[in-house]
Amino acid sequence: MSGPPVPMSSYGYKRGLVFDLGASRQSREQQLRAYGRSGTVFSIVSLLQSAPAGADWHLYKKQPVDARRRYASTDQGSDQRTEVITHAALSLWSKPNDFHTAFEFREGSNQHLELTGETFWVLNNEGTNFPTSMWYVRPDRMEPVPDPDDFLLGWIYNGPNGEQIPLQNDEVIIERLPDPLDSFRGMGPVASITANIEQQQYATQYQRNLFYNGADPGGVITIDKRLSDPEWDEFVERWRESHQGVARAGRVGILENGATWTGNSHSNKDLEYGGLRLANRDELREAWRIHKAMLGTTDDVNRANAQTGEEVFVSWQTIPRLDRRKDTLNGKLLPLFGSTGQGVEFDYDDPSPDNREENNAELVAKTNAFSVLVGAGVDPDDAAEVVGLPSMAMVGKAVQAPVAPPGGVPEPPAAPPAGQPGAPGQADGDELAALLRRVLHDGYVPVELEGRRLCTEPGRCGRRGVFRTFRACARSGTRSSTRPPAAPPRSRSTTRSASTASRPVSSWLTCRPSRATSSATSTAPAATSSTASPSTTS
Repeated sequence: MSGPPVPMSSYGYKRGLVFDLGASRQSREQQLRAYGRSGTVFSIVSLLQSAPAGADWHLYKKQPVDARRRYASTDQGSDQRTEVITHAALSLWSKPNDFHTAFEFREGSNQHLELTGETFWVLNNEGTNFPTSMWYVRPDRMEPVPDPDDFLLGWIYNGPNGEQIPLQNDEVIIERLPDPLDSFRGMGPVASITANIEQQQYATQYQRNLFYNGADPGGVITIDKRLSDPEWDEFVERWRESHQGVARAGRVGILENGATWTGNSHSNKDLEYGGLRLANRDELREAWRIHKAMLGTTDDVNRANAQTGEEVFVSWQTIPRLDRRKDTLNGKLLPLFGSTGQGVEFDYDDPSPDNREENNAELVAKTNAFSVLVGAGVDPDDAAEVVGLPSMAMVGKAVQAPVAPPGGVPEPPAAPPAGQPGAPGQADGDELAALLRRVLHDGYVPVELEGRRLCTEPGRCGRRGVFRTFRACARSGTRSSTRPPAAPPRSRSTTRSASTASRPVSSWLTCRPSRATSSATSTAPAATSSTASPSTTS
């Protein structure tokens, strides 16, 4: 790969000469030391260095690109990538070296990134053609080796004892926030608030010295003559012994030989030390865009905006830093593993806090969109991919019959077409089956059979079995015990025997008079009886 098409470094520098365009080594060292000089900086940086360090990372095989675009708002639930369990890059990222754990390595790297805007990883191959260990080093000890043609030849590491170690580009990985004045280095928020950090530090030291001197703002002692050096030293020593320090606060001073005391015109209240610290704290938070709830400030924070502050912190702080780290791993670390680093990619688990309402609303919206697409004739797998749902097996859908309105009578099932079992004009057995279906559906139906009417009064006759819905012909009537003759054994594929199918239904599904009637009538056959039991037609 060739260098840049335009000059990026000064031609006044010779090839391979170490130089520093932006902040010097001393300024970067001061930025690193700011972590221990300001409580606000410590709180912000420690939060930002630990939150991304706790993310879970995975290695996946890249999905083939088929030039289609998905319109789902999230990939959750539709990630079809195959996870890689064993890989040299995954082992290196899980255990960078023998001294640091994965969390410690990521936290230390994040700390340098937040303070100086850049973090460096020095790689060690140990005789192989791919990295086997990596260490994060202090950014103030790294210096670029620019080149007018190749842009960057490598880096120089300045050791703690003054030694300089040259490093090639494939031995160093840099992750940085861009510096507008230096193409090789990075710039962090501390560089923009150095004066505020120093102001806060000086105000703290002033308060400390004020209490050390008895919480007295000080004054001037006026003497009307010149003191010799021994007299001056004696006077100063005696005054310090009597009034300096917190333990000597409030003592009454005594002046000799016409000396007078003139106090300062301003008091400690006039300095508004508390307001100054609060103003500095807000400016430091603004440099990192940190919500006050994330730093434990609860003066005007309730549960609602605290949860909002957490969601904003994850979406505006944690996820962008994880995206930058993912880009570093996929773009700078994996290519160092040759062909085994191709076709795979690092990715992290989403650290966003769970929001059940949003998740349920999103699932309902996806399900409705999926149902609409499938109902319009779209292939179910394609519809699931478009809305962001996993592939699902499709089964038959049961259709429920419409429910009759209150007080209404449900419509009887439609009669089957002619020529099918149960159609009009078939054998008596099929006629009986159709009749039973109507009776079982309606509860009771008046039926005329050879001049006789079956009872339609519910609850009056019928025993167990299939004829339970047939009621007695009259209060004193009983059902005929006549039954059709038994049919010969047959298979399901055969038809009913002609003798059985030809018998009329009225020959056995009729009613006879009760024993309480006249003997002539009771002994007459049911088929020749001219009287029918009274019945009520509904």
